[in-house]
Amino acid sequence: MAWRQLFLISCLSAVVLLSILREGTAVAAGTRRLAGQEVQEGAEGKIFMQEPDALNFLKKRGKRSLKPREEVNAENRQKLQADELRREHIEEQRNESENFAEEQNDEQEERSREAIEQWREWHGDGLFPPYLYNRHHV
Repeated sequence: MAWRQLFLISCLSAVVLLSILREGTAVAAGTRRLAGQEVQEGAEGKIFMQEPDALNFLKKRGKRSLKPREEVNAENRQKLQADELRREHIEEQRNESENFAEEQNDEQEERSREAIEQWREWHGDGLFPPYLYNRHHV
């Protein structure tokens, strides 16, 4: 009987201890969660505008008014960057096609040179070629 009472008391104390720890971690996590939300709201505040500020920003410049200098510069930088990327891509494609064409020409020259060598081996030793191929044109 004594061991049942000891077991029951230890189980109850464990349940009480776990419930206290769970509440403590929930409170601690809650404060951390609130702090995390504050940090997140601070980051959103830097990225996103408030609604009235956004409306004022959109109303600030009409369709016919000039763009601010910073906006024009930013657009020009983006265009220049896109042009540079396009130019690099085109140059890379051109280099690849030139390399491919050069390899094809080299292979064709090698095949024709081998064919000529085989013809010369078949038709003579090459030291004294036949008369028709050794004529001097006047």
